[in-house]
Amino acid sequence: MTRKRLLTPDYSRRSALKTLGLGAGALAATTALPRFVQAQSSAPIRIGFQVHRTGIGASYGRWYDRTTQAAVKRINDAGGINGRPVEIVAEDDGTDAKRGAEVVEKFATQLNCDIGFGTLFSHVVIGSAPRAGELKLPYFVVSEGHHVASGMLNRYTLQPGITDVKSQVQAMAPFVANNLGKKVTMIFPDFAFGHDHRDYFSKAIAEQGGEVVAMIAIPPTETSFTKYFPQIPRETEVVYHVMVGPAVLTFVKELGEFFGPSRPELFGFIDSLEAVDITSPGLEFLEGTYFWEGNPRYAQENQSEYDKAYREAVGVDANGASVSDAKDVSTYAHMFGCWETLNIIKAGMEAADYQGPDQRAALIEAVEAMTEMPEGMDHPQGPKVFNGKTHQVFGVQYISQVKDGKLVLAHTTSIDDTLYPDEVDYTTQSF
Repeated sequence: MTRKRLLTPDYSRRSALKTLGLGAGALAATTALPRFVQAQSSAPIRIGFQVHRTGIGASYGRWYDRTTQAAVKRINDAGGINGRPVEIVAEDDGTDAKRGAEVVEKFATQLNCDIGFGTLFSHVVIGSAPRAGELKLPYFVVSEGHHVASGMLNRYTLQPGITDVKSQVQAMAPFVANNLGKKVTMIFPDFAFGHDHRDYFSKAIAEQGGEVVAMIAIPPTETSFTKYFPQIPRETEVVYHVMVGPAVLTFVKELGEFFGPSRPELFGFIDSLEAVDITSPGLEFLEGTYFWEGNPRYAQENQSEYDKAYREAVGVDANGASVSDAKDVSTYAHMFGCWETLNIIKAGMEAADYQGPDQRAALIEAVEAMTEMPEGMDHPQGPKVFNGKTHQVFGVQYISQVKDGKLVLAHTTSIDDTLYPDEVDYTTQSF
């Protein structure tokens, strides 16, 4: 992947700092009254928020909503975008692909939205993105699937605020092979997100001299899992698990009950424990096991000032739970993508001098021109590099170990660990 300038000449009239978002001084700015000045229009910029309020993605949707509201408050407190306030127009897609496409159409044809934003679950993105392209509605997804960078979608669909599964597993595989074992059984949900894990981790572990000895695909609506575990071969050295949905606590409990005191090594994607208290009864067996985290749930000893301020803004404590309810555990490894994507939208709109739907193409071109995104309040999860050709961002990944009932950071990858060759160039597609 070739790194190019943050701004193309067409957008060089804006400073690089402004293009990267609110900048380091934004924390101070949030204490002042908002000033929406020098705007050609005083009408709000309307962002259609496709949110999983119901269905298997509801726990994610609730925290995506909280993070989105906090990010928009920060943006509006600092003066909005191009002098205009930002308004979130939320619609529940039920975590359903068909309904997702209907929501996108509603944003474009009924609700007067400038863009669409927020979708997480892969099957909903894949079902919705074609309609966004047909309606020429910029569609900023906060998913993780490889569907954007694979080239299967369209120029109107971008994933600039969260990394994809292919890059994540590519960075994880060396750690698994070198520290845990090389004979791996994979347990994953039987839809696009899980299939990305299946396909790309299998390849990545093979490149490390390992092999996947069994693949166990589980329906995403499953509520009991014990019947699947006998499929795990005896030769398994590592169980690689990634599950989603409301039954994840049942999944990890039953996994522990199945193995008892003698188990292979466990490496999980935190999806298996998102929104779940790791100190829940029955999860003691996880002590010493490892998880990928998109963003460390627990505040670490070397916590950055940006993570601290971001937690405060979103209302999350040092353990990754709501400050108002310690039992309300956040989806901390994913929800930062909403915060960061909204800051990228702001940066793109300011670079393009966005005033309305006639400049949607200019907005996309402005985001395509971005590259390096340094760690800061706009990007509290860590530094990133955006590839305008593939519409996909790349960033550092985290591996944590369960120690004394907490997730303690054990390894941080480099961005270079996550890079892979381009599979598409969306910039060659017409609008």
